[in-house]
Amino acid sequence: AGLTVFSVWQAALTALNPNPTDSCPLYLSHAAVAALPSRVSRHNSPSSAHFLSRLVRTCLPGGTSRCILVVCERSDVFASACAIARAFPIFSRRSASSRRTEKKEVTVEFITVGQDNGPLDPTILQVPLTSILVIARAIVDLHQPLLLLPTTGFEIKAVGTELGISPVIIRGEELKQKGFGGIYGVGKAAVNPPALAVLSHKPDGATQTIAWVGKGIVYDTGGLSIKGKTNMPGMKRDCGGAAAILGAFKATVKQGFKDNLHAVFCLAENAVGPAATRPDDIHTLYSGKTVEINNTDAEGRLVLSDGVVYASKDLSADIILDMATLTGAQGISTGKYHCAVMTNSEQWEMACVSAGRSSGDLAHPLVYCPELHFSEFTSAVADMKNSVADRENATSSCAGLFIGSHLGFDWPGVWVHVDIASPVHAGERATGFGVALLMALFGQASDDPMLNQVSPLGAARMNAASGDPMVRDSKRRRLV
Repeated sequence: AGLTVFSVWQAALTALNPNPTDSCPLYLSHAAVAALPSRVSRHNSPSSAHFLSRLVRTCLPGGTSRCILVVCERSDVFASACAIARAFPIFSRRSASSRRTEKKEVTVEFITVGQDNGPLDPTILQVPLTSILVIARAIVDLHQPLLLLPTTGFEIKAVGTELGISPVIIRGEELKQKGFGGIYGVGKAAVNPPALAVLSHKPDGATQTIAWVGKGIVYDTGGLSIKGKTNMPGMKRDCGGAAAILGAFKATVKQGFKDNLHAVFCLAENAVGPAATRPDDIHTLYSGKTVEINNTDAEGRLVLSDGVVYASKDLSADIILDMATLTGAQGISTGKYHCAVMTNSEQWEMACVSAGRSSGDLAHPLVYCPELHFSEFTSAVADMKNSVADRENATSSCAGLFIGSHLGFDWPGVWVHVDIASPVHAGERATGFGVALLMALFGQASDDPMLNQVSPLGAARMNAASGDPMVRDSKRRRLV
């Protein structure tokens, strides 16, 4: 019998011809063996994370108790684990009569091959990746965001309680009084008031301060520059940046993090009503700069501008990263799988690309050239407009530059802007994009050895990333 099983296994392996993937069912489809691409380009993840998610969704046999065995190199374990977690959407509002209610258990095991193929440390990633990605995915997938996800909550309080952190929340008229003209102006027409919420992790011995700033537009109608009937559905996803930061913050703090880390959430509903911001209004943002509104559907940059300036002025951050579903043009610029990255630091640009490859949350640079592009926001009556004059001139780059301008293009710290508009979803489901990217990018300051390994060397140390982390095309063939 053993020889027969071995023969079947050998026959299955021989039958595999990945182009880019392939699979072979075994034992009346009670099992399957699959192969990932034998070669990936330099702009893809060596883990083939996107292909792995697809294979798991299509090849995993039915049943309430299932097992996935992944054969890969140690450096691909983190990205592969995240890819498998993405294959299982959790949130559903279907009635009990139309969906299966039994609990399903999936066990994932890894066999590492290659030069560094020793046993995995049992202490790594004590926080289940699935549960962390579920936070980000469920928040974005919510079918009734105004009822289940009011701006005053956003699950931030629950995460803070779990971590023993009391959030700072500034909301409603208090935002206006303190000068947060961007967040207040976007959300003032909604039933639920806009808010700025902050979770802070401040360990002893920290040597630098990092701030993650997330766009949390819980629903985006476009405001008075209203979206059409084909563009508005799906705008529950406009909180994807804040959702990813919340999930990453929870995981990062639970794993242990050596530096000060602040998660800043810019929360609002871009609604239509008597109090809504009008085109031609002029708002004063937290930076003190004035903005002439010429497009109320360009609201994300307004709330994030307040958020990054708060991180600089009030939190004294050395490194500020903002993450947002900011522009539809991002999908045109870098596609559905790669987020778009803009930064004032060439070293951090390379580090982001490297972290994207090691985490499976792929990243690709945008043009950073404020001296050529920022003139798109020229206003005759204010410091700037909020939307470009020429929509065919690097619009995703310009949107990022708007945010950076409120910090100042001569700001001495590191600023990173991450636009995840397209990769935040696959079809009608959220992906949890951004969680793994943040964990990998800042993994050097983590107490977790796996995150140390996948992080670009020195990425969590200001200006320490050096060299070109983008390696040549990888050749490998891995089995699932």
